[in-house]
Amino acid sequence: MNGQNRSNIYAGLEVDIILKKDQRSGKRTRGIVKDLLTSSTFHSRGIKVRLEDGQVGRVVEVVEED
Repeated sequence: MNGQNRSNIYAGLEVDIILKKDQRSGKRTRGIVKDLLTSSTFHSRGIKVRLEDGQVGRVVEVVEED
């Protein structure tokens, strides 16, 4: 699932994000959502979140549980 809809993202969810510094390379960082920082319901580049470890980035993909 992609991270463009705010309704799909919530605290405690495991996601892959792209940090600002990694936008050119596309390197992903995996973590657990602590806070949602984007207030709009949709964002074309992904909802901005803060992970539990303090890193901030845009959600690229929600990690699906098997």
